Amino acid sequence: MSKKLEFQEIYYSNYPKVIRLCMGYLNGNEALAKDLAQEVFIKVWQYIKDFRGEATISTWIYRITVNTCLQELRKQKTKPLKIDIAGNDTIEDPTTEKQFASMYRCIDKLSAENKSIILLELEGLPQKEIAEITGINHAAIRTRIHRIKDQLSKCVKNE
Repeated sequence: MSKKLEFQEIYYSNYPKVIRLCMGYLNGNEALAKDLAQEVFIKVWQYIKDFRGEATISTWIYRITVNTCLQELRKQKTKPLKIDIAGNDTIEDPTTEKQFASMYRCIDKLSAENKSIILLELEGLPQKEIAEITGINHAAIRTRIHRIKDQLSKCVKNE
């Protein structure tokens, strides 16, 4: 398969996930999320030859995405306030919408590392893959996710 076709396949299979993850870091700012997604795939194109295959390609792309988003946040010195919930812009029930908004305000209060972990968990990634992306061992990820969920639960109750 040619390099161009291989890249197109990687791009189309990972772009929606990259956009959702970027939206989570960027207050739902779709324009900036698209810019960062393009930046992510430019890096993928530039460094695909260096990909060692120690993890899946999607894990590698998630790591690039997390790093790119965190760099942008550091540059802006702001935190995200609102997150698009798994690409679903329309929530019918106002109570549910308020609960989601409350939960994501609480997520916003987390450290950058814990925010990355819980956003990847909400994205549906297996905990083993989250461990690979974050560089934290699998057992520690399980514990951290449990603690983060407890912390979020308490925060939401207090909102």
